[in-house]
Amino acid sequence: SVYLLNIIRKLKSKTSLDKLVSPLLINIGANLNVRILDFYYIRLGRPGVDCYCQHESGAAVLQLQFLINEGALVSASSDDTLHLWNLRQKKPAILHSLKFNRERITYCHLPFQSKWLYVGTERGNTHIVNIESFILSGYVIMWNKAIELSTKTHPGPVVHLSDSPRDEGKLLIGYENGTVVFWDLKSKRAELRVYYDEAIHSIDWHHEGKQFMCSHSDGSLTLWNLKSPSRPFQTTIPHGKIQREGRKSESCKPILKVEYKTCKNSEPFIIFSGGLSYDKACRRPSLTIMHGKAITVLEMDHPIVEFLTLCETPYPNEFQEPYAVVVLLEKDLIVVDLTQSNFPIFENPYPMDIHESPVTCTAYFADCPPDLILVLYSIGVKHKKQGYSNKEWPISGGAWNLGAQTYPEIIITGHADGSIKFWDASAITLQMLYKLKTSKVFEKQKVGEGKQTCEIVEEDPFAIQMIYWCPESRIFCVSGVSAYVIIYRFSRYEITTEIVSLEVRLQYDVEDITPEPETSPPFPDLSAQLPSSRSLSGSTNTVASEGVTKDSIPCLNVKTRPVRMPPGYQAELVIQLVWVDGEPPQQITSLAVIIKLFSDLVAFGNCNGLAVVDFIQKTVLLSMGTIDLYRSSDLYQRQPRSPRKNKQFIAGLTELNDSPVPLELERCKSPTSDHVNGHCTSPTSQSCSSGKRLSSADVSKVNRWGPGRPPFRKAQSAACMEISLPVTTEENRENSYNRSRSSSISSIDKDSKEAITALYFMESFARKNDSTISPCLFVGTSLGMVVIISLNLPLADEQRFTEPVVVLPSGTFLSLKGAVLTFSCMDRTGGLMQPPYEVWRDPNNIDENEKSWRRKLVMNSSSASQEIGDHQYTIICSEKQAKVFSLPSQTCLYVHNITETSFILQANVVVMCNSACLACFCANGHIMIMSLPSLRPMLDVNYLPLTDMRIARTFCFTNEGQALYLVSPTEIQRLTYSQEMCDNLQDMLGDLFTPIETPEAQNRGFLKGLFGGSGQTFDREELFGEASAGKASRSLAQHIPGPGSIEGMKGAAGGVMGELTRARIALDERGQRLGELEEKTAGMMTSAEAFSKHAHELMLKYKDKKWYQF
Repeated sequence: SVYLLNIIRKLKSKTSLDKLVSPLLINIGANLNVRILDFYYIRLGRPGVDCYCQHESGAAVLQLQFLINEGALVSASSDDTLHLWNLRQKKPAILHSLKFNRERITYCHLPFQSKWLYVGTERGNTHIVNIESFILSGYVIMWNKAIELSTKTHPGPVVHLSDSPRDEGKLLIGYENGTVVFWDLKSKRAELRVYYDEAIHSIDWHHEGKQFMCSHSDGSLTLWNLKSPSRPFQTTIPHGKIQREGRKSESCKPILKVEYKTCKNSEPFIIFSGGLSYDKACRRPSLTIMHGKAITVLEMDHPIVEFLTLCETPYPNEFQEPYAVVVLLEKDLIVVDLTQSNFPIFENPYPMDIHESPVTCTAYFADCPPDLILVLYSIGVKHKKQGYSNKEWPISGGAWNLGAQTYPEIIITGHADGSIKFWDASAITLQMLYKLKTSKVFEKQKVGEGKQTCEIVEEDPFAIQMIYWCPESRIFCVSGVSAYVIIYRFSRYEITTEIVSLEVRLQYDVEDITPEPETSPPFPDLSAQLPSSRSLSGSTNTVASEGVTKDSIPCLNVKTRPVRMPPGYQAELVIQLVWVDGEPPQQITSLAVIIKLFSDLVAFGNCNGLAVVDFIQKTVLLSMGTIDLYRSSDLYQRQPRSPRKNKQFIAGLTELNDSPVPLELERCKSPTSDHVNGHCTSPTSQSCSSGKRLSSADVSKVNRWGPGRPPFRKAQSAACMEISLPVTTEENRENSYNRSRSSSISSIDKDSKEAITALYFMESFARKNDSTISPCLFVGTSLGMVVIISLNLPLADEQRFTEPVVVLPSGTFLSLKGAVLTFSCMDRTGGLMQPPYEVWRDPNNIDENEKSWRRKLVMNSSSASQEIGDHQYTIICSEKQAKVFSLPSQTCLYVHNITETSFILQANVVVMCNSACLACFCANGHIMIMSLPSLRPMLDVNYLPLTDMRIARTFCFTNEGQALYLVSPTEIQRLTYSQEMCDNLQDMLGDLFTPIETPEAQNRGFLKGLFGGSGQTFDREELFGEASAGKASRSLAQHIPGPGSIEGMKGAAGGVMGELTRARIALDERGQRLGELEEKTAGMMTSAEAFSKHAHELMLKYKDKKWYQF
C-alpha cells in the first residue's frame, strides 16, 4: 500500500486562475516561477523540468522572489506569511516561515545579491527581513515618517518597493494614493516626495537611476525626474483619444503594470498591461509594447495575470537589453520575442494546452516501440503552426533525466472537439508529439443544421468516446459520441483521396422478432444465417426519409470530395450508425480491432447489438441484435409477444456530481457531463428499451455513458475481498452455462436490453472440446454474459480481397456477475498471450509495395500448440467478479468475487516484472491487484473514493505498474504501484537548481563614477543588523521553523555524524595500514643492514686472496 501512495507527480496543463491575487514572475538564472493556482505554484525550467509545490495553509500566493543563483525562493501568501523554500533538493521544502500578526503583506522586494528583504504592508509601513535567519529587523520605515508632517491623510498600502540603481542606500516607496517617497536608508529620512492625483499601480526605474515611470488608474504613464519632483517630466495616455489643445485626454482603463527597459543601441521598451479605452468593452485583454514611436498591441485569448521582461543582465544599473516577455494568462503561458519587429511568440514546450478542448477520454501505453516517439514527433513538427519565433525557448534552467527507465511511454487524450493528442510521457513531464483532428473527415455543420445530431448529444458532436491503438502495426481507431467509428492508417506520405464510408443499421426491438419454430437446429447453416445479417446491416447508400420520419440518415455527413491528407494518420474508413424508423442511433459502448494477415476487422457494439466490419473489403459482415446472439444457436425458444403501444425509456441512474469547476472548462456536455452516462444498466438496475425520441433533457441524463461502462452507482464501504480457490466440480457446474437455466434470458424477457460492454479478438477455441484454435471474437454484455463468435477467414491470402469473411456465433456462452469489462488470454505456461499483429508497412510507399504485397505477422506466444488437453486460460473480469476459464474444455478454474458492496470501474490485465496480473479500480476508491491465473489478491489500497465522474471516465492502467486519470479538467495524475518505479523516482526528478556563474558587473569608469552617482558600497548588515537596529517586537511577527528545515537539520546532523564516523573508521584503518607499513619497512631495513654486514664481511674475507686460491 505504501508504494501506491507514492504519486509520481501531477502532469500540469493550463490551469484556471479564477482566484489569483497579483502573483509575480521572477526570472533568475534562466529559471521561471509562476503562480498557477490559489494555493500552490509551479516552477518551470527547461523543457522536462518543472515542479509542483503547495502551501499547507491553502492561502493564495501573492508574490514570488528568487534568491538569485542561491537555490532558494521566497513566497508571500495571503495569510500574511513569508516562506523560504529550499530548491537545492529535488523536492523543494520550506525552511522557514514568518507569520505577520498585526499587518497585512502587500509587496516584497529583494535586491540583487542581498540577504535583506523589504516587506511593504497594508498600513503603509516597510519592514526588513533577514533571509538567512528569517528574522525581522528592528529597522522599520513608518508611513507617518515617510510622508510630510503636513499631510493629514493616510497614503494607503505600499504598492511598490525598489532600491535605486544609482545608489543602493536609497529606497523608492510607492503608495496607493499616488505618493512616492525616495527614502534615505542611512539618514532615515525622506530625500524627496512625489505627489500625483491618480492612484499608482506599479513603478519601474530607468537603469541610470535618474528617472522612474509610474502607471496609474486612469490609463496614464508618468515619467518623473529626481531633479524636478514637483511635476511629471512626461505624461502620456497611450490608448487615450487625442483631444484638442487645452483639453485633457480622456481616461482609460487602469494600467496594472509597466516595465521600463533600456537598450544600448535602440530606443527603450515600455511594456504594460491594461490601459485600453473604455469604449472598447468587447476588446480582448492585451499587452502593449512601445518601442520608440511604434506602439504594438498584442491581444490575448485569456485575461493577463502577470508578465515579466527577460533581460540580458541581472544588474539594475546597466542597460537591460530585453529579449523576451513572459506573459502568464489565466489559462496559458506565452513568451513573446522582442528581438524581432513583429514580436512573434515562442513555441511553448510545456503541456499547457492539454485541455485546449475538454478531455473526454484517455489511453496510456507503456513500453512502446522505441522509434515510435521519434516518428510521431517528426510528423507532428510538420503540422505545427507557422509564425513562431525561430529562436530556442528562453527558459532553460535546471536539468532532467530519465533515471533508470529505458522504455518509452505514450499518453493519448481524446477531446470534445474531435481532436486527439499524442503525448510523450517517458519522463516526469508531458511533451506533445502529434495532433490528429478527426472532425476533418466530416462536413462542417451550417447554422440550422445538425438537428439530427442534437437528438443524441447537446453539443460537441465530434467528441471522442473510445480509443484503440496498436503501436506495433500503427492502426488507430476511434469512436465518437455521434455513433461513428473511424479507422486510421499511418503513412509518411501525403495523399489526396476520397474517404470511404459505411452506414450500419443497428436498431433492434424484441417485439419485432418473428418467432422461430421450436424444431430449428441449434446451429443453423450459413445459408440460413447470412440473409438475416444482411437484412440488418443495411447498405452504404443513404435512403431518403419520407415525411418527418428519419430513416437511414447518419448523424454527421462524411466529405464526398477528395480530401488532402498530410503525413501521419490518414482516415481509411468511416463507419456510421444511422437512424432507424425515427429512432436515433445509440452511442457506441465497446470497440475492438484485429490486424492479422489480411484479417483486418473492426467490431463495435452498443445497447442495440453488435456490428463487425471488414475494412479491407469495406463491407459489413455482421449487424445483429444482442438477443440474436443467443437466438442464433436456438438455445432459447422465445414466444411471440404482444407489441407495446407506448415505448418508454426507463433508467434508474444515480447521479454523482463533479467537483466545482468553472463553467467554461466543462462546456462539453456529453462526454464531460456531471450526470452518469448510460442507456443500459447492470443486472441490479432498471431496464431500458428504445422508445420515443428523447428530449434534450432526457438525453442529457441518459446519452452520456462513457466507453463500455455500466451506469455508476454510489460507492459503499470497503470492497469485500475473497481468496480465490480452485473451483470444485459442483461450483464449476453452477458457473458454467446451463442450457436448462436461463438466468440472462429472464432479464431479457423482463423487457431489458443488453449492451455490448466489452469486445476482444483472440486466437482461441470457439467451441467446447475444439482441437484447433481459430480467430474468435469474445463479446461481453451488461448482464454478465459472454458470447464467443467464430470468424472463418479465407485460407489463401489472395482470396482475402474477393472471398467473404464468415462471422457466426459459435453457441458458446459463459456467465459472470455484473457487466463484463475486460478479457485476456494466457497460454498453458501462464504467459500472457498478446493478439498477433502485423509489422507496420507504409501503405502509400510505392517502392515498398512493389517489392512484396505480403504482410509480416508477429506472433507473441506459442498458442498454436496442438497437444491434447487444455492449453489456454481465458481471463474475464466483470464489475463484480473475475473468472479464469480453461479452454477448450470451458472449465472454470478460479473465481474471485472482487466486491459485493461496490462495483469495478476499470479493469485491465497488465504486465509487471514479466508477469501478468489483473488490476482493478473500484468505485469505492480501492485499487486491487490480483495474480494470474490464480486470482489471489496481491494489493488492496483505499486510494481515491469516486467523487468525480471525470475520474471514472478517464482512469486507465498500463504495463509496468502504472496508471493515470484526469484529476481535474486541467491535470493528468500519474500513479504507480511498482517498487522499482518508486526506487527510481528520485533519479527521474529533475534538478531544479543548477548553479551558474554570475556575470561580472560592467566597469562604471572614472567619470561615470564621479558624476553619475555614489560609488560607495552600502553595508546593509551594519544598518539593519541587531547591533545597530535592535530587535523587532515579538508580537509583530512569529518565526516558524519549516519542516524542510527540521528535516534538513536532522539530515545534515545525521550526515555529519555519519561522515565523522566514516572518517574515524577510515583514519583507524589508515593508521593500522601505516603501522603495518612501518613494521614492514623496519623489517626490510633490518634485513638490508644484515645483508650489508654479511656482504662486507665476505668482501674482507676474500680481499687478499688470489684467484687461484679459491
